[in-house]
Amino acid sequence: MPTGVALRDVRQQLFDAAERILLRDGPSALTSRAVTDEAGCAKGVLHRHFADFDAFLADFVRDRIHRMEPQAATLLGSAGSGTIVDNVTDALTAVFESVAVAIVPLVTFRDELRARLRETWPAGVPVLTDAAMMLTAYLSAERDLGRLPADAEPDGLAPTLVGAAHLLFADRTGTPPDARAVRRMVTSALSGAYATDDRPR
Repeated sequence: MPTGVALRDVRQQLFDAAERILLRDGPSALTSRAVTDEAGCAKGVLHRHFADFDAFLADFVRDRIHRMEPQAATLLGSAGSGTIVDNVTDALTAVFESVAVAIVPLVTFRDELRARLRETWPAGVPVLTDAAMMLTAYLSAERDLGRLPADAEPDGLAPTLVGAAHLLFADRTGTPPDARAVRRMVTSALSGAYATDDRPR
């Protein structure tokens, strides 16, 4: 793209370029030059819209995490329907098959990026924290509906599920786990919420 041509929705074009690089080549390949080359624009375009590259990355991470909000609303709306195991399995698969799993190593890879994100996320790792909050809200709703025991603890179950799912999906270069593997993990993690003779519904 010629340097003098104005980019439509330049921020989103740069974010989309960053996502493609992150998914294809990993966090170490994510540089300002790589992003602008991928987006087909001059390097100066990025710096006209962001104070520096870490400011760009912080906004990129926030933008991608905000895209989880419709998914969180859908999961919460599913409370009381289907099965809890299937609902959680589908939600975790959607989170970790997206760019979310690649954002986690990006955040851990760059100290300055973590510092910028601490302004919004004072604790935990973005994406993982948000996924846990999404599941906590859903499991709390299912408990209120009586589909989880009254003494179930969504605040403990949710991070357990997110952590276990992250382990399944963490190898970006390997074969992603199939639905059966994710479902077995969810069933196992949720089984602790039930009495010995009960099964997750």
